[in-house]
Amino acid sequence: MARQRTLMTALAASLVFGLAACGGGDEPAASGGAAASSSGGGEAAAEGKVGVILPDTESSTRWESFDRPLLIKAFEEAGIEADVQNAQGDAQRMQTIADQMITSGVTVLAIVNLDNASGAQIQSQAEQQGVATIDYDRLTLGGSAKYYVSFDNTEVGRLQGQGLADCLGAGAKNIVFLNGSPDDSNATSFANGAHEVLDKITDYTQVAEQAVPGWEPTEAATIFEQMYTQNGGNIQGVLAANDQLGNAAIQTLVRNGQGGQVPVTGQDASLEGLQNILANRQCMTVYKSAAEEANALAELAISLINGEEQPDIVNGESEDAEGGRTVPSVLLDPVAITRENVKDVVDDGQVSAADLCTGEYAAACTELGIQ
Repeated sequence: MARQRTLMTALAASLVFGLAACGGGDEPAASGGAAASSSGGGEAAAEGKVGVILPDTESSTRWESFDRPLLIKAFEEAGIEADVQNAQGDAQRMQTIADQMITSGVTVLAIVNLDNASGAQIQSQAEQQGVATIDYDRLTLGGSAKYYVSFDNTEVGRLQGQGLADCLGAGAKNIVFLNGSPDDSNATSFANGAHEVLDKITDYTQVAEQAVPGWEPTEAATIFEQMYTQNGGNIQGVLAANDQLGNAAIQTLVRNGQGGQVPVTGQDASLEGLQNILANRQCMTVYKSAAEEANALAELAISLINGEEQPDIVNGESEDAEGGRTVPSVLLDPVAITRENVKDVVDDGQVSAADLCTGEYAAACTELGIQ
């Protein structure tokens, strides 16, 4: 696993250096604030401008902490003008940002949709103006994106399902599903992948399943509390779609004296999730390298600006059942993270040892060679 992560990191690094070779770049712009833009200090490889709209700061810390600075850096080093903004969870704000970007002359627009309907509307408008669109991380069902960049999200669910099964072991067990937001197509893929694995294990009884609107941790806490109460606390495993939802379940388990006794899954390899794993409160998480995904988006967008009809980076297709079409896709490989390979995430730069190994987690870090 460590060798695989090292290889993936090397590929991501080589992409950044490869992009840098396309045009002279200065140091990346600062990442704070609602908007950030970049333009390389040297001669651009091609004429064009890229707009990227990130979704919020609530569903995951990754958007501002990782995606924004990584995207700005990649485009700047390639000498491509770019505008990266965050919709702050507001669909109307995202529409306004898209309008402004189109008016400003972007030739490629990438979005992480807040919901399928608003995302499809933005893409339709962009298409009418001759702007190529890319779905980033979330596929817009019923949309018209030219390409999709993400991880293999069904595989994410399979890793979560297998991870929970590995932690539960054999024997009769009651399990529950805390799925992601019902308006996020990725959440459906995660759940489908998990069910592929867990539905086959006849010893397990699925006693509850519910989606969490907006991926809201407070909503997840309420939903799981209800599941726990309705089943009289007789729950032995929790398939949680990401680390925040997992932590919501963990808090209820801890209050009921079952912290660390009931395996809980997650996703994102967030600081919170990794610390829960170190403390044996969470069974596993799924790591999706933000650097890999951001660099893949940058490479694809630059290929479109350069007029490439079939970019080499495209390696698959994704089904848009609502739109009745398949979308050419860049699908990256997710990685299961357990206590034994938390170090890989630190070595990859997703979190720092200084942030991870504080207080009660210091001893576990020492034990696992994380420093």
